[in-house]
Amino acid sequence: MTYVVTEDCIRCKYTDCVDICPVDCFHEGPNFLVIDPDECIDCNLCVPECPINAIFAEDDLPDEMSDFLQLNAELAKIWPVINVKKPPLEDASEWEGVKGKLKYLER
Repeated sequence: MTYVVTEDCIRCKYTDCVDICPVDCFHEGPNFLVIDPDECIDCNLCVPECPINAIFAEDDLPDEMSDFLQLNAELAKIWPVINVKKPPLEDASEWEGVKGKLKYLER
């Protein structure tokens, strides 16, 4: 099992989760983070650190977010590792809780 970053992270990109990760499985894109399923050790430390509840265990992934499992795996192969907390995107608070953000994902 792995953990999955979902749509809520798009255009927010809070990085509280990367500081706590013991294996550096997070990868950073322009406006989204992903988890590399091959690196994730299923420790669950990142889930409570996410201020917008954007991270789910694969087994708990809501049906409407199932595509994010493959998306995390795909983008983790091309985006660089992030292991140091950074400020969120400037307008992150305006995007919290907004639905339908996949169309705003920058690759």
